[in-house]
Amino acid sequence: MANHIGVIGAGAVGCVVGGMLTRAGEDVTLIDQWPQHVDVMKRNGLTLTGTCGDHKIPVRALHLHEAQSIDEPFDAVFIAVKSYDTEWATRLALQYLRPDGYVVDFQNGINDYRVAALAGAHRSLGAVILIGAGMYEPGIAMRTDTGQVGFKVGEHDGRDTPRARALAKTLWAVAPTEVTTNLFGERWSKLSINCMVNPLAGLSGLGTSECRIEPGPRRLSVYLAAECIRVGRACGFEVEPIMGIVAQRFVDAVEGRGLDTVEADISNAARKRGGGRPSMLQDVMRRRRTEIEQLNGYVAGEGGRVGIPTPFNDKAVELYRAHGVGKLRPDPKNLEPLLAMLPQRP
Repeated sequence: MANHIGVIGAGAVGCVVGGMLTRAGEDVTLIDQWPQHVDVMKRNGLTLTGTCGDHKIPVRALHLHEAQSIDEPFDAVFIAVKSYDTEWATRLALQYLRPDGYVVDFQNGINDYRVAALAGAHRSLGAVILIGAGMYEPGIAMRTDTGQVGFKVGEHDGRDTPRARALAKTLWAVAPTEVTTNLFGERWSKLSINCMVNPLAGLSGLGTSECRIEPGPRRLSVYLAAECIRVGRACGFEVEPIMGIVAQRFVDAVEGRGLDTVEADISNAARKRGGGRPSMLQDVMRRRRTEIEQLNGYVAGEGGRVGIPTPFNDKAVELYRAHGVGKLRPDPKNLEPLLAMLPQRP
C-alpha cells in the first residue's frame, strides 16, 4: 500500500522529492503558494530535469487555499517551505494528518524544535537534505547534485525507530538515505555547509562550485564554517563531518593548522558533487526574502548566547540587512568587506 504523503512547499527540493516519490508509486500531494507554478503542474504535470533524469510526471498539486479539499488525512507531511514559514506550514500540516501520522522537517536550518513545539516531538521527524536542486520557472525543477548523497533521517532523541527506518526506505526512491542517531549533529553539519556557501553565492552571483573553488570565497567559507562548528559544539552537539571533512579540521585551519589542505579538500569535493545555484542565490535573483537570518543569523544568535564570537557570520548578516529584501544585486565586489576581514598570511 502506498504512503499518503503531503508536501507543503513545492519548491525545487519539494518537487524533486515529491515528483520522484510519485514516480515510485507513492500517493503524494504537492501544496504550494506560487499560483503560476501550481497552475502549470495542474495543467501539464511536473517536469524534472538534471541529474535525476528527464521526467514528465502527472502530480496532484494544490494551491494553499485548496487544502480544504483534502478528504483523506496524510500518513506524513513534509514541511519543505523556507525556514521563516515553518510555523504556519506546520499548523496547516496538522489539520490534515492522521492521529498516528508525523510531520517531517524537510528544511535547511535548525527548525526541528519549532516543528515539535506545535506537533509534539512524538509526531516529528527530521530529514537533513544533502541533495541539490533549482527551480527557475514554474512547473520545472532541476536536480543538480551527483546522487552520491541524499538524506539523513532521525528522531529528535536519537533513537533508531521503525518509523525512521520506514521513512528512510521511502526516500531511497529519491536518493541514498540513512537513519542517523545524531540528528542535531547532522543538522549543524548541514548548517555549516549552508553558511559556507549560501551567503557568498547570494552576494557574489557565484554558483556552488565556484564558491568552493575560487580562492577568495573558498577561504571565506572555511572561516564561516569554523564559527558554525564552534557554536554547534558549545551548544552541546557533536558536529558530523562536512562534505566528508572532519569538523575539527576547519577549526584547526583558522587557527593556522592545515588551512591549505582543507581548502584543497573543499575544492576536490566540489568537483565531485556537481554545481548549481544555492538556494540563497536563487532567492536573491527572484527578489525574494532570503534565509540569511535563519542560517548565518542563527549561528550569530546562538554564538552570542553561548559566548562564541562569530565575526564572519555577523558580517554576512549585516551585508544582507544593508541591502534589504529584494534589493541586493549579486556582484563579486559585494564580497570585499568579508575578504578584508581575512587574516593576512606571511
